[in-house]
Amino acid sequence: MSAFEAVKISQNVYWVGAIDWSLRNFHGYATTRGTTYNAYLIMGAEPILIDTVKAPFYHEMMERIASVVAPEKIRYIVSNHAELDHSGSLPQTINAIKPEKIFASKAGVQALKDHFHFTDEITEVKDGAELILGDMKLKFLETKMLHWPDSMFTYCVNDKILFSQDGFGMHLATTDLFVEQNDFGVVSYEAAKYFANILLPYSSFVTRLIEKLPALNLDLQIIAPDHGPLWRGEKIQWIMDSWKRWAKQDYYAKAVIAYDTMWGSTATMASAIADGLMSENISVKVMNLTNTSRSDVITEMLDAGAFLVGSPTLNQEIFPTVADNLCYIRGLKPKNFVGQVFSSYGWGGEAQNILTNELQKIGVELVGDGIKIKYVPTNEALARCRDLGIQVAQALKNKI
Repeated sequence: MSAFEAVKISQNVYWVGAIDWSLRNFHGYATTRGTTYNAYLIMGAEPILIDTVKAPFYHEMMERIASVVAPEKIRYIVSNHAELDHSGSLPQTINAIKPEKIFASKAGVQALKDHFHFTDEITEVKDGAELILGDMKLKFLETKMLHWPDSMFTYCVNDKILFSQDGFGMHLATTDLFVEQNDFGVVSYEAAKYFANILLPYSSFVTRLIEKLPALNLDLQIIAPDHGPLWRGEKIQWIMDSWKRWAKQDYYAKAVIAYDTMWGSTATMASAIADGLMSENISVKVMNLTNTSRSDVITEMLDAGAFLVGSPTLNQEIFPTVADNLCYIRGLKPKNFVGQVFSSYGWGGEAQNILTNELQKIGVELVGDGIKIKYVPTNEALARCRDLGIQVAQALKNKI
């Protein structure tokens, strides 16, 4: 018996991926619960491998495959996405298996060649193409910019499984392969976090995909992403509805206050603003950026309608943690916010204008005037902060 065994997920399909318990950062996204790299083996008359795993996990994947079939008997490999957490072990896999054909989208063919300088031929499959490989029928769906130009889905007609690469995924290391076997509070948060940190800039593409899927008349029994647990039953509709809502960036009566502080003044201002928001029945998340990940901030913003940012002035700039978060947030292109800025300073006070410019770049609709306090806020100053919270709350409620 090998150290790693495949897990059967349907009549003909096995999970042969790997679990990465240690991953804590995915290009700036805090993956505090690790992840999985899901690969799938379709055991028809001519075995098919759907995606591979990150390079360090090659042997784990191969042992899982070998627990079902000798790897060299695999005839075909489908590469749904060329990013290295899915294709990193592809060269080794090709060398070991020597498949008859490797399939990818048009952009995927080029991406794999650019990554690995392959001399092996890779077969392009077009959007909507169908292939019968042995006794298995596969359909291919291009999903450009979800979240790379090469991305595509593969649907196995026989087992009614949609292999969705990064679509509908999450970073969650788990031995329980199906969503309903996991704590759904954890699953729902990690699914939202994944969307906020990976898919948010491509929301228009997500909307098109969600609108397109019903017309394809796919009988979806399982959605099998390349990260995290698999969706089946009623949970398929849950993730579809959630993606649709997140892509629209619908919001409710919720505000996010992100700040950092040097000697406590900005923190005190944040608390007073939060109290003003609360007094108007707005749910508030107050996030100190010294001890809060940027990826958690954008996750909380996913269903919020107000965003306020505070910083002291440091060396004529905003605090480094605040600058880091605003740069990250701007790249993810969130929208539909009202908000304002607040700052404290000792002499120059440049943070206020910098914060205002940053929120304008993000597209936040500024409400009233920001508040700038010298050194320690007085009671009168804190009352102004509370009033700002009330102003923003009222503007938000007028939009809902």
